[in-house]
Amino acid sequence: MPFTIREFVVSDTEQVIALWHARGLTRPWNDPAADILRKLSVQPELFLVAADQNAVVGSVMAGYDGHRGWLYYLASAADRSGQGIGLALVAEAETRLSAMGCPKVQLMVRSENDGVLSYYDALGYEDAEVLVRGKRLDS
Repeated sequence: MPFTIREFVVSDTEQVIALWHARGLTRPWNDPAADILRKLSVQPELFLVAADQNAVVGSVMAGYDGHRGWLYYLASAADRSGQGIGLALVAEAETRLSAMGCPKVQLMVRSENDGVLSYYDALGYEDAEVLVRGKRLDS
């Protein structure tokens, strides 16, 4: 089945959140609707979806801070696995980041989601041998 990669539009919100829930990308402490609203205020052109007509079948949220690019919320619909949706989303995000002058892109994988590591390895992503620490500013 064909699909196209395009920028997220507000009418995609419900489908994107449903996709994120279905693929286990959400956490109780993160409001996906709020994440979307924040992204739309900063580099919205780096929030991409894969669409098959009116159906959202994949997503990726990218960003560039002037030093490194980042990928978040990469997902494709379970029933479309193996159709190149994730690959196409990553490739388009990388193209857009590169056009902005971004020299390197990184992503984080939750420790309980190590099953996707071989997928990212196949896309050329390597273990950066760093530990990530975080601090909530919104609590």
